[in-house]
Amino acid sequence: MTPLVLLPGMMCDARLYGPQIAALSGSVPIHLAPITDCATVEELAADVLSSAPAQFALAGLSMGGIVAMEVVKQAPDRVLRLALLDTNPRAELEEVKQRREPQIDKVRAGGLREVMRDELKPNYLANGPLRQDVLEVCMAMALDLGPEVFERQSRALQTRPDQQETLKALKMPTLILMGKEDRLCPLERHELMHTLIEGSDLRIVEQAGHLPTLEQPEAVNAAFKTWLEIQ
Repeated sequence: MTPLVLLPGMMCDARLYGPQIAALSGSVPIHLAPITDCATVEELAADVLSSAPAQFALAGLSMGGIVAMEVVKQAPDRVLRLALLDTNPRAELEEVKQRREPQIDKVRAGGLREVMRDELKPNYLANGPLRQDVLEVCMAMALDLGPEVFERQSRALQTRPDQQETLKALKMPTLILMGKEDRLCPLERHELMHTLIEGSDLRIVEQAGHLPTLEQPEAVNAAFKTWLEIQ
């Protein structure tokens, strides 16, 4: 079975994929690749490739999806299947780049918890019975990773390349999945990726926002099993 490499989102770790690891680990070798140690997307992708299997299936959510696109740009022959979740193929807009600067300043001054609570988390999730539990997991992941990771990841996102031409060239089986209520990476971004990647499968998960892996894990597990051709 082809190994599966998972790339978490910004300020997230393996807990982001906890339900998928539990559901799939009996059927496929799983590798969680941190994207925490470099300040550019290109370096992060090279770091992932340095420790990844020779060939693998690759899934990334949000910033993890952004790094995944750079991974397939750098080594298209090594990635046999691709899943892009709640992500964005475009370079960062200038206005968004500028909004990151006061966040970085606050985090440097000891305000990581406040930035996560007030500026990022309200945009993450759909309303539902798991919302508070998922928010608590998000806060724990962010605080465990810490302010230096926040700054490096913010810088990587600010300077990320546009990947639309990369996606046009892809030929591997590709899953594009999003939570229907995702306000950070809305539907039009996913429809764009679906249009760019010939033969891709677009899945929209109901009653989920930016983190469907935790908000609606059974729906995501089912989509992953179809994508990976697991019975």
